Amino acid sequence: MAKREQKKLTDLAVRALTKPGRYGDGGNLFLVVSKSGAKKWTFLFRWQGKLTEMGLGSLVDVSLAHARQKAIAARVQLDAGTNPVEARRAAEHGKTASPEFGAFALDLIETIKSGFRNPKHQAQWRSTLETYCRPIWKTSVDKVDTAGVLKCLTPIWNDKPETASRVRGRIERVLDAAKAQGLRSGENPAVWRGHLSATLPKPLKLSRGHHAALPYDQMPAFMKDLRTRDATAAFALEFLILTACRTGEVRGATWAEIDLERGLWTIPANRMKAGKEHRVPLSGRAKAIVQQMSDARISSYVFPGLNKGRPLSEGAFDALLERMKRETITAHGFRSAFSDWASEVSSFSSETRETALAHTISNKAEAAYRRGDALEKRRLMMEAWASWCEPRADGNILPMARVG
Repeated sequence: MAKREQKKLTDLAVRALTKPGRYGDGGNLFLVVSKSGAKKWTFLFRWQGKLTEMGLGSLVDVSLAHARQKAIAARVQLDAGTNPVEARRAAEHGKTASPEFGAFALDLIETIKSGFRNPKHQAQWRSTLETYCRPIWKTSVDKVDTAGVLKCLTPIWNDKPETASRVRGRIERVLDAAKAQGLRSGENPAVWRGHLSATLPKPLKLSRGHHAALPYDQMPAFMKDLRTRDATAAFALEFLILTACRTGEVRGATWAEIDLERGLWTIPANRMKAGKEHRVPLSGRAKAIVQQMSDARISSYVFPGLNKGRPLSEGAFDALLERMKRETITAHGFRSAFSDWASEVSSFSSETRETALAHTISNKAEAAYRRGDALEKRRLMMEAWASWCEPRADGNILPMARVG
């Protein structure tokens, strides 16, 4: 974090300023001079992504030194995950401010992260809470009730039973932790047995091993709809489709992995399911997407999330598909669409297809024989796949080169 620049103003300068405007002292503290000549102190900060202003009093009542003390106190509250405006409002009503559910949840994740199996588990906790707990995210942790919990769970309870079950359990743990710290009392509104079980249907059991996929002959129409959506998630999903990669691999893509000049994306072994480095040739359209993201680069991630320094959230693709009225398919399912296309329509070999999907070769003899990664053959394959997916005004697909 960049070191805050402090003490730009002096008592003499503060008294001499007459031109209307906002003058910074550093550390989010500003002196505001109005057109009438009146002067007041203000503290600017971001809360849940929104720029917020807190008045600290007029210069008549609050000296520069006193304003600095107030600003320090506000920064301490921010560092502790407390909104200083709400804390002051609560203090004026004679009670201690309770942190918002979202801020408390993120603090809890930091506290318990050493108990997670791996960094991916920690990321899943954060992304699922951020994605599905928006109805209660800014609610004081002591005010979260059954109605709020149901607003989070009901939209996904039947369509995403496994995710919904995990979200419910994580809300329950967050609220239990808040109670343990004396921040709330009473029964936990996220408890299943004897509470939510009386309101929500029994969670559905999932059949594992398959992800709902879009038929490959519907890809052009889907892509046409996708390109009308100017959002990072839309660019990331199209990139995922064109590269046939996994969601985590795309979400975690960094600029250090991209070689635009060579049209190559190299995913390191520690980010691959098989634990082996994977080179991905980029089609012309995939390179165009990366170039567009590069022109507006704000992060080390190719597809940054809403939170600074974080990648696109785990639930971003699901949320996008819901907005597109495509709740019956999954982002991971596009790998199946690619695989079906490659085996049923193209003349590329099964080995080339499996290498593109970064599947592990179970036959040890075959694995030893296949030393290369067929990069140039796969480059032709990904260009052909991109051509197949390309929307056409007449609804047709350009003839595909039969290369195998």
